[in-house]
Amino acid sequence: MAEMNTKAMFKISYGLFVCTAVVGDKKNGCIINTAMQVASEPNLISVAINKANLTHDMVLESGMCNVSVISRKADFELFKHFGFQSGRDVNKFGADYPTSSYAMAENGIPYITAGTNAYFSLKVTQTVDIGSHTLFLCTPTFMTVLDETPSCTYEFYQSDIKPKPQAVATTPKGETVWRCVICGYEWVGEELPDDFICPLCKHPKSDFEKIVR
Repeated sequence: MAEMNTKAMFKISYGLFVCTAVVGDKKNGCIINTAMQVASEPNLISVAINKANLTHDMVLESGMCNVSVISRKADFELFKHFGFQSGRDVNKFGADYPTSSYAMAENGIPYITAGTNAYFSLKVTQTVDIGSHTLFLCTPTFMTVLDETPSCTYEFYQSDIKPKPQAVATTPKGETVWRCVICGYEWVGEELPDDFICPLCKHPKSDFEKIVR
């Protein structure tokens, strides 16, 4: 039987988005790669969010979110800000994130204006537990185009936005290092635990490559 090549998953085309939510005074957001129209009558948009993300819990509690479509104008800082840190540890809409980079929608939730081309305000109508993620089926309450720049795909992010990893230097230490192929996070140890989740981009063990230094 042929060995399964999990890198085939990278051949599936994805868009990239910032999903934002508000609960009480807390504003938060995270990068997601699964938001799509799944029906036209009625108009339904599905959004899948990793359960490890604070934004997931906030959308589940509030029943609302905004999805900003990332464009090719986006820089790596957008992905670092919303994808490589947790809202449990930092205030993503605090003083270090300029107010010129986002605006408030009528539903009271921020949407991202810098490096995006559209946004959707969504009301959750149904949730489906799909393991590591929850699938939120949503009805749009508002949507608009912000810019005509083409949308950023996952492939474009990998080839044109994400910094290229530096070459691995050989050292006499002989350490085994596991590097996340998504964000570059490195974990030192002989065996990466099967249930390991990247603390930065929340990807699983299957997205790590083994290198030796």
